[in-house]
Amino acid sequence: MSPEFLITSFIIVASPGTGAIYTLATGLTRGARPSIVAAFGCTLGILPHLGAAIGGLAVVLHTSTLAFQVLKYLGVAYLLYMAWHALRENGALRIDGETSERSVSQVIIHAILINILNPKLSIFFLAFLPQFVTAADPHPLANMLLLSGVFMAMTFVVFALYGLFAASVRDRVVSRPAIMAWLRRSFAAAFVLLGVKLALAER
Repeated sequence: MSPEFLITSFIIVASPGTGAIYTLATGLTRGARPSIVAAFGCTLGILPHLGAAIGGLAVVLHTSTLAFQVLKYLGVAYLLYMAWHALRENGALRIDGETSERSVSQVIIHAILINILNPKLSIFFLAFLPQFVTAADPHPLANMLLLSGVFMAMTFVVFALYGLFAASVRDRVVSRPAIMAWLRRSFAAAFVLLGVKLALAER
């Protein structure tokens, strides 16, 4: 496995995006365990895109304007929903004193949907993975699956660290309503900006 793949993957994973923002928000408002769940959900949300890239579905998204636009605007709508939900005190960023099984399932569902509804991920993997699989490779599919597994493992670890860091400062934040109100507005604004960025994205 080339160092170029590892370095490029780390830069991509560590860059702020919807998954990282959601994991940070979850760590701040719900604590360490839900932040790990959020990181896991975001990682699971990558699977359909990797499968699409390996199976060729990403080519359809790349060549079909309608398919790309439909999935894109579903993603935009969901990000705007998350922004609205973040602003509400009993919404996605509510403070949970106890982590119930229901709240954990909500966290993982939101995390998975955030990544699934982004068609740019499928096209990214279609362009990214083949660069590290040579034409002379006797087992290209196995190699792509290995690279995909490494990318997902890196995503989970980095996002989990983001979440645990946020959880570590949680007590200092949640005890100050003014800071929490500012954070809700900031996370809502971030989701709106990411939605606008996705809406403006071209294939």
